[in-house]
Amino acid sequence: MRTTRPKALAPAALALLLATVATACSGSAGAADSRTVTVTVGYQSKTINTVTAGTLLRSLGYFEEELAARGRKDGVTYKVNWQDYATGAPITAQMTAGKIDIGSMGDFPLLINAVRGKELKQPTHLVSVTGYNLRGGLNTVVTAPDSKLESLTDLRGKKVSTSVGSAADGTLVRALRRAGIDPSSGIEKLNQQPSVGASALQAGSVDALSQFVAWPGQLAYEGRAKALYDGAELNVPTFHGVTVREKFAKERAGVLDDFLRAQRRATDHLRTEPVAAAESVAKETGLPAEVVYLYNGANGIATFDPALRPELIEALKQDVPVLKDAKLVGDVDVDAFVDPAPLARVTAAGAGTEPYPRAVAARPELWLKGQARTTSFDSPRELLKAARGADVRAAYVPDAVTGTLWFADKAVWVAEGPELRAFVTPAGAQAYAAAHQGSGARIVSFAEAGALAS
Repeated sequence: MRTTRPKALAPAALALLLATVATACSGSAGAADSRTVTVTVGYQSKTINTVTAGTLLRSLGYFEEELAARGRKDGVTYKVNWQDYATGAPITAQMTAGKIDIGSMGDFPLLINAVRGKELKQPTHLVSVTGYNLRGGLNTVVTAPDSKLESLTDLRGKKVSTSVGSAADGTLVRALRRAGIDPSSGIEKLNQQPSVGASALQAGSVDALSQFVAWPGQLAYEGRAKALYDGAELNVPTFHGVTVREKFAKERAGVLDDFLRAQRRATDHLRTEPVAAAESVAKETGLPAEVVYLYNGANGIATFDPALRPELIEALKQDVPVLKDAKLVGDVDVDAFVDPAPLARVTAAGAGTEPYPRAVAARPELWLKGQARTTSFDSPRELLKAARGADVRAAYVPDAVTGTLWFADKAVWVAEGPELRAFVTPAGAQAYAAAHQGSGARIVSFAEAGALAS
């Protein structure tokens, strides 16, 4: 039997064949002549202020719908590769390696993303915002439920867990400085992942935990922590946003537009159906829906709006010195990092893209079991009165000073004549009561507050 060998390919033909195979198999969305394009999106499922660019967007399928419409026009099959991470750092690492095209993360990680992208010749740009809080209420310092610590000054010499380079660490550094504590020597800081820090707090190996959404709310809801410091006391905006590789944005501008259009649709869904959105995110992440709603609800701590608001960009510039002091970045050209053109392009081209209303003061809110809608009230007293004897799933009240929403049964209450006021932290309640002794202000328990409301 004679075996016939295939003829050897000429070098030029072989090169062409290899290039064709490489293009067809490439996971990069930048392959201009590929008939199948995979767009890789990095997100943080449990960092729930990114849901309109991650968890919720993925579950709704809006990005895939936009890409399918594009594919029908240009004859390309588009696929989305969703990659879930615990923090922004690995997303940045993958983006600078050219393996993630679009990512979402908090403000401090965004700055690191900008610096690393420039250093490694894979420049990135901030193109939209997901969730924000104009006072900084998305970050909180918590302690164990039975902790004797009552204010930030009590942290002097204590062990505090945080994630260095995160917005939560930025809040901790700023708050300690305002309290007259050197953040580098006044405490023993442990650089830990959020889940590790939460376990350390429960085990008693750290005295406090400074973390970003949704860890503080989840730990408080589950009775595993209590709030010590509300990041909103800083009155410095904090936000999460969407970053994109510059090369991808240039080569696949239409795909980026599709993503931003899909993000807008997810934002519309969250704002018009906040309970359904919270239930969906809870199902995808395993987080309690009541915790998701605390942050993402109708009166939640976060406001969702893709707009690159000037006050948010200015806050980003104020974050740079904090990261420089931690030797995590050098100089950062924030203006060059921010690219408003793609979002402006999408907004100008699409109907129904009028600006969202600005964040407004939160109102007390009651979520009854079995209900797909919540009820808002004009005062904490009215909420407590309505909750008495009801089958309550969750009750939320805003801090009387910062406006940060918190669980009513986890808040610290102050009675002042006929008025009932709630506070996220003991220090906040104590400061208010001390300043209003003349009107009889006093701290009361949640049960006492409920009785006084009846």
